Amino acid sequence: MQKPQIYKIYINEVEVILKPSANVTLEDTVSSGSLVVKYTGNKKHLLDYISILEKSIKSEKLIIHFEDFIKLKTDFKSHFTEIEAGGGLVQNEKNEYLFIYRRGSWDLPKGKIESNETKREATLREITEETGVKKMTIIHKLLVTRHTYRSNVGRRIIKKSHWYLIDAKKQALTPQLDEDIERVEWMTLERFFSKKRQVYPNILEVIHTQDTKELISKVQIKID
Repeated sequence: MQKPQIYKIYINEVEVILKPSANVTLEDTVSSGSLVVKYTGNKKHLLDYISILEKSIKSEKLIIHFEDFIKLKTDFKSHFTEIEAGGGLVQNEKNEYLFIYRRGSWDLPKGKIESNETKREATLREITEETGVKKMTIIHKLLVTRHTYRSNVGRRIIKKSHWYLIDAKKQALTPQLDEDIERVEWMTLERFFSKKRQVYPNILEVIHTQDTKELISKVQIKID
């Protein structure tokens, strides 16, 4: 079966979806909080949308469609440099998951894939560096998320993160302070969602793979 043509990415916490015009549904056009626009074929117009979203603090969905999906996706990505990262949803024998707290938001350990390593090698290395956890086993891949940010010199970056479900024994934790990680904690999902926390929506997507929709509805999405 052919995979549906869709490209999803978060820009300033706004969910942006690129898709072929033929795949735009009635639900897309009437969904509350969604804006549906047709691409004109002019790359500058895409840059205008990107610039507006970067300045916006509204957490809404933008759907951009075009007859030629490949051109739409190619033109959109031409405004960015893409880097790839590996990250993990790490669980222990007590059904607790590994969370980090950095720069005012709860997150999951992840980091850039170096040129000399595989996605899985980078994921395990980054988790150890950021949290101190060792002797992990990758169970399976969960999903891929994408979000944008600006580099130190103002370059627009797409971070494409490959996420894995990982098993590890409960063990002592050491936050990587030089990466601004203030805390590392093992928590059950019930405890994690028992109070409001600031969490990026792409991280919620990863956690949602563990059937946590009802719990996630209680969380405060970070939009600043």
